[in-house]
Amino acid sequence: MLNGLRDRLVPAAQRRTPEELTDDLDLRAGDRASRYSAFWTLLVLSAVIAATGVLSDSTATVIGAMIIAPLSTPIMGMALGLVQRSSTGAGRFVLGGTAAVIGVGLAASLAVPGSYELLSNGQIAGRTSPGLADLIAAMATGLAGAIALARRDVAAILPGVAIAISLVPPLVVAGVCLGRGAFALAFGALVLFLSNMLSLVLAGTFVFASLGYTGPPRAGASRARVVAALSGLGVLITVVLVLSTVATYAFAAWENEVRRVTAQWLASDRDAEVIDVRRHAATFHISVRVPGEPPPVSDLLARLRGVVPDGVPIVVETTRGRVIDAGRVGSLLDVGSRTWGITTR
Repeated sequence: MLNGLRDRLVPAAQRRTPEELTDDLDLRAGDRASRYSAFWTLLVLSAVIAATGVLSDSTATVIGAMIIAPLSTPIMGMALGLVQRSSTGAGRFVLGGTAAVIGVGLAASLAVPGSYELLSNGQIAGRTSPGLADLIAAMATGLAGAIALARRDVAAILPGVAIAISLVPPLVVAGVCLGRGAFALAFGALVLFLSNMLSLVLAGTFVFASLGYTGPPRAGASRARVVAALSGLGVLITVVLVLSTVATYAFAAWENEVRRVTAQWLASDRDAEVIDVRRHAATFHISVRVPGEPPPVSDLLARLRGVVPDGVPIVVETTRGRVIDAGRVGSLLDVGSRTWGITTR
């Protein structure tokens, strides 16, 4: 049965030998100096390209960085090392590469203006709130990538796999967010990277083991500790992603409720309307169109009591260029001093 599964997954005639796979994934094989130079050069360049794409909110540029990023090679090397019960040194490349890319992101954060709203950038916002869907997609991508590496006839799909699995961009985003002091956003981006990395390792381990690339243990191998560490990391990341998914759905529901309550707040003026409700971190920004002065924001805060959790900050933005810091839901005592904190953009 196992041999039948192997042949369906990768026909024997198209299956790479263990030596060929090791040569592809172990950066210490062959001409080390040349392979090390190529790895670090491409990694730094891909990080710079990704940083440029993130800051300019350019999807095409970020995709270009994902195609040339070599970080998946040592990650899949970790999977092969687990299956072969050997030490490939891939972990050091992953850790060093992670630090290097975050460093590029930190440097790129120096170009971000102090007033810049990070979550207004789609490349950043899309990589700071990972969920279970990201984990499932990463696992499927890891399976596809491992099968492509094991087959001689489907290497052409590897660029697509590189695009589907996001490794360098979330690390760049983590660095940018760290540089701007947005630690919660940086944590979200780092969780996305870790979940993608773990998915690659687990998927690669499954495929390589199924194809019979296992080998005898070698001196110095510490497979049990690596498996235990990966298992612990997997449990932790899964818990975080579950919580993040629940929070995402909760905030989406709250946004709808805030829109409904704001429409009721503006109902006394037939020409007023709600334009948009969006969330920046934990703050709800409500864009409204009003012909004159908006109703008292104390009334809005009172209406939102019980609709969203107490303590959530509310900011009202009008089409006439005014920003009203309404205060926090449930903190009505502060409204008198904050309602007229109006600034002009």
